[in-house]
Amino acid sequence: MNINSTTIRTLSMLGQRGAFGTALTELAAKNEKIVALSADLCNTAGLDRFQKAYPDRLINVGIAEQNMIGVAAGIADSGYVAFAATFANFAALRACEQVRHFLGYMQCNVKLIGFGAGYAMEFFGNTHYGIEDIAALRAIDNLIILSPSDGLSVVKCVEAAAQINAPIYIRLTGGMNTPIIYKEDFDFSIGKAVELKSGKEVAIFASGRVVSNAVEAAKILEKESISAAVFDLHTIKPLDTQTIVNISTEKKLIVSVEEHSVFGGVGSAIAETLSSHSNTPPLLRLGIDRYRKAGDYEYMIERAGLKSEQIANAIKQKLKEKR
Repeated sequence: MNINSTTIRTLSMLGQRGAFGTALTELAAKNEKIVALSADLCNTAGLDRFQKAYPDRLINVGIAEQNMIGVAAGIADSGYVAFAATFANFAALRACEQVRHFLGYMQCNVKLIGFGAGYAMEFFGNTHYGIEDIAALRAIDNLIILSPSDGLSVVKCVEAAAQINAPIYIRLTGGMNTPIIYKEDFDFSIGKAVELKSGKEVAIFASGRVVSNAVEAAKILEKESISAAVFDLHTIKPLDTQTIVNISTEKKLIVSVEEHSVFGGVGSAIAETLSSHSNTPPLLRLGIDRYRKAGDYEYMIERAGLKSEQIANAIKQKLKEKR
């Protein structure tokens, strides 16, 4: 894909789902082995352009997510690159056994796309919120887990996924008009976090749509003479443990920010890493801790304490306690 300022703005307006569909359609023009699958959610998954361009390479299995994984595995074992898309909670929970069997155990070359993760489904409520998907899938062996932060990083994840022969879960968060994190092309490598901002006292590791909130929180802290680094943890598995450990020796506080349950997600993965090392700083885990009544996206983010001002205040309070 030709990356320029216009492309980046367009991807932002389309949101992560639209960016996924755009990237896959362009890749399919170059690779005739790419096949897309949908669980009766073609337009919702951003695959409408793909369907029009390659109607013979899009398979709609209907509302049958478990079957979709099996079909995708069979297609992958026939030499194709299968991208299977559905809501994140259905991909991770309803089809968990099939993901474990075909992607984890058999290591079929399936790229599972979980869209609408976190609170993106707004008033659809807890039945459609994808807030446990990382926890469920992180325990499955051989499965790579990616969580892009904006439209351009979605493109990078999809391009990387298409190039390697490995099962991958790509978690898409947020709606349309997502904030731009990367204003120009950047080097993307699976398993390597990207430092978005340097800082001396605090290190914030964030993933998904709320990376933007973490960046804004760091700016708020900067105004109050608290220096915070921000890392885009686009790869949740394999985790960039080297960066986390190296950074932990330099900071007073490590912070995880995720639009996911605080149990079993990014914060838990970081905690597991730090627990194997001595003299590490405290870890503040910010995320979702309970089921709440449904609301629009910004309302739900606020209820979870994930707005930029709330993140900054939580960090200030933790530093105050530490002193």
